[in-house]
Amino acid sequence: MTTSALIPEPSPPSSRRGGDGDYARLLRRISEAGLMERRPRYYVIRLGLVGFAFAAGWVAFVLVGDSWWTLAVAAVMAVTFAQVALVMHDVAHRQVFRTRRATEIVGRVAGNAGIGLAYGWWQDKHTRHHANPNHEELDPDVAPDILVWSQRQARNSRGLARIIGRAQAFLFFPLLLLEGLNLHVAGFRALGKRSLKHRGLEGALLLVHVTAYAAALLVVLPVDKALAFAAVHQALFGLYMGCIFAPNHKGMPTLTGDDRPDYLRRQVLTSRNVRGGALTDLALGGLNYQIEHHLFPSMPTPNLRHAQMLVRAYCAEIDVAYYETGLISSYREALRHLHHVGEPLRAN
Repeated sequence: MTTSALIPEPSPPSSRRGGDGDYARLLRRISEAGLMERRPRYYVIRLGLVGFAFAAGWVAFVLVGDSWWTLAVAAVMAVTFAQVALVMHDVAHRQVFRTRRATEIVGRVAGNAGIGLAYGWWQDKHTRHHANPNHEELDPDVAPDILVWSQRQARNSRGLARIIGRAQAFLFFPLLLLEGLNLHVAGFRALGKRSLKHRGLEGALLLVHVTAYAAALLVVLPVDKALAFAAVHQALFGLYMGCIFAPNHKGMPTLTGDDRPDYLRRQVLTSRNVRGGALTDLALGGLNYQIEHHLFPSMPTPNLRHAQMLVRAYCAEIDVAYYETGLISSYREALRHLHHVGEPLRAN
């Protein structure tokens, strides 16, 4: 799959191993309820507010100027950068625009130029995640790297992963402070892959972001404050991004080898919903309805909470476990899982 492809809707269940029409029946109910219809007014308002917050953050940065209060601005801008990333996520899923061209333009402007997050690299990674969530060989989000996600990965780990794996549950949140930097570096590294289309454009927009970001910091701030601003901003951006995505699948069942249930079960059984109100919806960008989002990737975010009632009832009807918990509990479960899978490393 090339990285120019948009994140697809699932193919009919009949084309998938074990598909028995369960997903088709659910999709019919969702469609009849009008929940797949676009919400242009919502996205006009949301994109407008996020764009305003992004611009206001830079204005505040200039107005505060050469002061250590600039670190407070850095913290606020970490939140706005993450909200831009959430908008880019919805755009890539075709929730916002009908046409490929508009989707790719806004995705690259918001991602590459706006926050330094490579749209093409992220889209390819996220597409593979959606196709096979929590599959150890097929989902890049649970591929062993610095962290390991299963005891089998722990036993096969080498080097830094083997050292960190012993205490990865305790190191998870501190490591997220480096996730912002990791996201930027991964985007630049992806430019070396021939499978990434429009590499020149992707690279040019990333370079625009890095150059403008560094220039703004060095023009407004002395070097010590500029470095401190960048450190706080990128660390909190990474921490917030990790806190958004960690509850979705970490600690849920993982798949290996040919263990691939039909589409509906593959998405529901490996995903976790997070209970909460409007504040949770805002903070997590609607991804707290992870089950519904994975079942219907192009469903507009504000429709997910309405779909939840239908999906939960349907899962009970066909005897498929549907799991949701609170936000703090979701982190506790993820950390407990990380500690468990690191057990073979502590035994040595």
